[in-house]
Amino acid sequence: MQTVAAAIRAALLTAGPRAKCFAAREVARAWRRGALAWRFDVAMPDQPAWPDAPALLPPNRMPKRGKFGSERARIALWHSLAHIEFVAIDLALDMAGRFGAQMGEAFVGDFLNVAADEAMHFALLARKLESLGSHYGALPAHAGLWEAAHTTRNDVAARLAVVPMVLEARGLDVTPATLERVAAAGDAGGARILARILDDEVRHVAVGTKHFLRCAEMAQEAPEPLWQKLVKQHFRGVIKPPFNDSARLAAGLSREFYASIAS
Repeated sequence: MQTVAAAIRAALLTAGPRAKCFAAREVARAWRRGALAWRFDVAMPDQPAWPDAPALLPPNRMPKRGKFGSERARIALWHSLAHIEFVAIDLALDMAGRFGAQMGEAFVGDFLNVAADEAMHFALLARKLESLGSHYGALPAHAGLWEAAHTTRNDVAARLAVVPMVLEARGLDVTPATLERVAAAGDAGGARILARILDDEVRHVAVGTKHFLRCAEMAQEAPEPLWQKLVKQHFRGVIKPPFNDSARLAAGLSREFYASIAS
């Protein structure tokens, strides 16, 4: 029987976008069926396998999207969202594979389910791009999304603090406004995709927060100051408003966590 670690590693080292989506969803299904042995016998790669395209650029070299509503800007928006979801597949897989032995079966199951969700999100966005006459890889993409995983590779509490509770929580803040603009432009299908992603991301932030609270309990530390300390140590960006406080609270992320360190 294949081990859970080997299955996750194989999915991480799958480069093709469609193949990676299939691999992530298959690992999650195999886990739910009990078809993977509980053994962490292989290490996770320092970096996943990615396709040759898109070209990955630092933030200051990313081209401007242009005025919202133009064809170029629409394609750039959906391409950017697709890239975020593509990297999110690997972030969730790596979380399960890197820290699963330490955190247990429920943790692994939660993050494999997240990986399957992210694969579904990517597939929806890739199809949306194709409906606009483009495809994933047609434009350059942000190179820094994996950085958060690399800098927190030795600390599960730090990884949980930064990836679900900062990066994914930021998605809760910005997605509603994007959804409104897309709907106002008459793109009902695109609005439905964003609404589905937003609903799922509330769950994903809740998963991360739940396991972070467990880390804080095991460390016998208060969760809010521990989170603030780890974010200051490991996150290079800023925590900035506006915040979607209701969605954050639904995910268990109260203002006591982030208000005091917001820029």
